[in-house]
Amino acid sequence: MRTLFEPGFFASAPVHVALAIGAVTAIVSAVVGVFTVIRSQSFAGHALTDVATTGGSGAFYLGISPLLGFIGGGVIGAGAMDLVGVQRVRSRDMATGVVLGSASGLAALFLYLDTTQSATTGATQQILFGSIFTVDPSTIPLVVILSVVTLLAIGLIYRPLLISSFSAELARARGINARGIGLVFMIAMAVAVGLSSIAVGSILSTALLIGPAATSVRLVTHVRSAVIVASVIGVVTAWLGILFAYDSYYWMPSTQGLPVSFFIVALIFLSYLASGLPVVHRTIEWLRGSFGRSPSRTTSLSSAAT
Repeated sequence: MRTLFEPGFFASAPVHVALAIGAVTAIVSAVVGVFTVIRSQSFAGHALTDVATTGGSGAFYLGISPLLGFIGGGVIGAGAMDLVGVQRVRSRDMATGVVLGSASGLAALFLYLDTTQSATTGATQQILFGSIFTVDPSTIPLVVILSVVTLLAIGLIYRPLLISSFSAELARARGINARGIGLVFMIAMAVAVGLSSIAVGSILSTALLIGPAATSVRLVTHVRSAVIVASVIGVVTAWLGILFAYDSYYWMPSTQGLPVSFFIVALIFLSYLASGLPVVHRTIEWLRGSFGRSPSRTTSLSSAAT
């Protein structure tokens, strides 16, 4: 155990805060991420990371909580994409590109002001790549409240969201307000990106949103199972990333540890690669055969939507 957990890991207050925030943000990102993958809106999720960068850097410059900036900027960006036309499949890339370009320009301005006119050091590092070990414990209640509200919102629109994600025609036939559902989901995605930004940074938050979800969709055939698997992958990679980042302070003589975001993103990437290995799929098929045969992916998704 000594070789895995360096001295003071379990007694460190910053580690306790990091583990709590890492777990909560990973679960929210996984739940929202599964629907992001199903709805083919990964590019929109990426655009929201740039919008979150704009909000976070602007908030940092004004001296308010970067978390509020991450989420506020993301929500504004989500509304802008919906207004431009993200509700129409053909208009999604156009709307996302317009918002992405605008947000990148504003982010560049605010980051410049943060580094040249702010007395606080490390602003760019904290905003772009996160600094979960330095998060104030008073942030936890806000993170939990936002997470619960987001999960409740997804739960309330779960059925119509699922139907509209798989079949726009079926959604129209059932009288579902696809645009309204899509807007609520975009706001939920913006909150998820904002929350993950404080863990891995705004520029890398897409990895926590998309990576575990994409891995789970590769491994399981049901949406609810994908949500559970993605949540487990997200929490495990977040906690292992925190552990490795803490241990890395003892790896080099300079006592400068490696960033948490690097480890989390690297572990997510490795888990995605592993999910494509034939041996993994054979193991899953063997487990399905041992515990009861599951329907095919097509059948499962169709039945879930109807």
